[in-house]
Amino acid sequence: MAQGYCVKCKASREIKDAKQITMKNGRPATEGTCPVCGTKIFKIGAAT
Repeated sequence: MAQGYCVKCKASREIKDAKQITMKNGRPATEGTCPVCGTKIFKIGAAT
């Protein structure tokens, strides 16, 4: 699973319901939610 930084928890978390998106400038990104607090997590770059 992809990991991202939750700003509300101030910790690195697994991204729940992660989905690959393409930003307006054409770069790949991953978007989902924090499993602990439910805040939206957004990570720029292709998922590994």
